[in-house]
Amino acid sequence: MRRKFEEALPKGAERNGSKSAEGLEYCNRLFILEKDMETLSHEERQAERLKKSKPLLDEFWKWIESVNALQGSGLGKAIAYACNQKESLNSFLLDGRIEISNNRAENAIRPFVMGRKNWLFSDTKRGAQASATVYSIIETAKLNGLNPYMYLVHLLTRLPNLNELTSESLEPFMPWSETLPTWCRNTRD
Repeated sequence: MRRKFEEALPKGAERNGSKSAEGLEYCNRLFILEKDMETLSHEERQAERLKKSKPLLDEFWKWIESVNALQGSGLGKAIAYACNQKESLNSFLLDGRIEISNNRAENAIRPFVMGRKNWLFSDTKRGAQASATVYSIIETAKLNGLNPYMYLVHLLTRLPNLNELTSESLEPFMPWSETLPTWCRNTRD
């Protein structure tokens, strides 16, 4: 949503007093509050969000209702986007673990998007599904601080020895499992 208001800013000198700048300022204030809460526990962050971010967000939605923007204009598109995504945009208030921004998710899928052309020539549906599965494993490993290569080595050497594949038997192999060998973890941190 922040990006939509930024794109709607008018070109030239009169940016500061514009409604697009006002919308962007609401977003920036929410991000500043979020930055101040980054060291809090999930529970503390949720409580602080309800105390500080929710009133600001409520004020933003009232502001949205008061803006009379031309349909199809940059501001009109930003407001329409915000209104259409209201439930999703408010979801960060529900749990302190939910991030206010989707930047991390977008960055995680970027390698997949960049490699998309490589899959245009997948010969079979199973081959394409296998590629997608491997990409998911690698990106999830990265997000959990694992060395993707070493994690794959661990999976490919240990999983074939399992007698049965159940959620309980697979739990120790999940990228967030604390029982993974230390050699699977990134040591660059």
